[in-house]
Amino acid sequence: MVYQFPDSVLQIFCKAPIPGQVKTRLQPALNAEQAANAHRQLAKMTLDRAVQQPLCPVELYCAPDANHDFFQDCARVYPITLQEQYGIDLGTRMHLALDSGFCRYRYALLMGCDCPSLSFNDIHQAFMKLHEGHDVVVAPAEDGGYVMIGLNSVQPTLFSNMVWSNSQVMANTRRRAKKSGLSMYELAMQWDVDTYQDWQRYLEVIQLKQQSKKTGQSSFNH
Repeated sequence: MVYQFPDSVLQIFCKAPIPGQVKTRLQPALNAEQAANAHRQLAKMTLDRAVQQPLCPVELYCAPDANHDFFQDCARVYPITLQEQYGIDLGTRMHLALDSGFCRYRYALLMGCDCPSLSFNDIHQAFMKLHEGHDVVVAPAEDGGYVMIGLNSVQPTLFSNMVWSNSQVMANTRRRAKKSGLSMYELAMQWDVDTYQDWQRYLEVIQLKQQSKKTGQSSFNH
């Protein structure tokens, strides 16, 4: 396959869709099985977007390991390779994944699997900004975190001893990057699916897209 950015890798973090262990904040509005199915749907949406065009190699970083049937099915359906997450906390897992990427590629971009607003064009722009010389590219999230981060070298200071899953993650990342003298480029603000309200927002977006497609097809046929 001919990639636009053959010297780069896109890494996607994903948990196995085990009921009761994923998207727990969607409960009790959804039951555990429904929340796991929501997680599956979001992960497939992310993979569809990531391989929309051959930008670069795509790696799915699996937790707790890559043995779950869902991951194996993804590897059969999508042009991806499976990797496993390692580390005691999110920061360590992210750092180790990116470090592994830099053993094989010049640039690495790491993202989650539950951000409906993050488009293929955003991913493309992130790689462009890295190739233009920025040290760090980040897609900030409305909740104060971020949904994607790209680097051109290992930067453990951005991940070590960080308190995750709170509204200060992006602000702390900015401060750490500035203190380290890193050039950071921020993409447009994004939103991800954490709560039931987020899930409803996602379903509304899907519904609008489907309606738009139907309207467009109808207009074309007439």
